[in-house]
Amino acid sequence: MSHPILKECESKMEKSVENLQKELSGIRTGRATPQLLDVVHVDAYGTKMKINQLGNVTVPDPHLIVIDLWDKSLIPAVEKAIMASPLGVTPSNDGRLIRIPIPPLSEERRKELTKVANKMAEEARVAVRNIRRNVLEQLKKEEKDSKITEDEFHKLSNEVQKLTDKHIEKIDQLLKAKEKDIMEG
Repeated sequence: MSHPILKECESKMEKSVENLQKELSGIRTGRATPQLLDVVHVDAYGTKMKINQLGNVTVPDPHLIVIDLWDKSLIPAVEKAIMASPLGVTPSNDGRLIRIPIPPLSEERRKELTKVANKMAEEARVAVRNIRRNVLEQLKKEEKDSKITEDEFHKLSNEVQKLTDKHIEKIDQLLKAKEKDIMEG
């Protein structure tokens, strides 16, 4: 049974999962990834730019990020932006490349990051449940206004619950993967 409200419900729940995925990718594990630099904005050419717009970002090994800027005159500005970022890393350069060593995380820091990831996942679960609640309220109103029958209401309610369960499961899988990343990193 397809009802426009189900499509809208799934779309909103999917957005909650995508937002969580973005948030989790910003948590630094002990492993180097180009996405770590997404939080860094550099003052270049009169505007703020992301590093991947200014050069090539590579990860030659799990504990090193290398930036090869197209315009070498931006090296000091990029280094300054990295040092001012919340990453807590110190870049070095040889006049051609910027190297950013990613130190392994301490056990205490890993536990802190796991808590942060859990909090983000819980916020996403709450968002999904709020979407479910709002959709069920809309369906109840439609039933009350005789737009749908009681049977249709129950069928649609079951579909909404299935969507909720599916998206909560996705959230749990994302969290589990991130926790594994943090603890292994």
